[in-house]
Amino acid sequence: MDITSDILLQFKDRMHLEGDEDANITRILTASEKELTRICGNYDINTDEVFKELVFERSRYVYNDALEYFNTNFLSQINSLSIAKALDEIIIVGDPDATI
Repeated sequence: MDITSDILLQFKDRMHLEGDEDANITRILTASEKELTRICGNYDINTDEVFKELVFERSRYVYNDALEYFNTNFLSQINSLSIAKALDEIIIVGDPDATI
């Protein structure tokens, strides 16, 4: 789970951020990615656009000092990723011929 310079730049562009806040923004993105991975499962921020969007949204809330509102406002997206990951793991670990 490393926030690449490309991910950092994408977030800064989206938020219209300039200046030398890279260390703080990287810390925020890293914490958001780690927390959402804990909740939703292991997704790759570099290849999964839905997960990346959720990391960016959580990071936006943290940056704007409004994290307490994130889980409520994005509960359906968090649940969707969590359920999708759980279903993937059932199919991979369980009987490949089983139906859900």
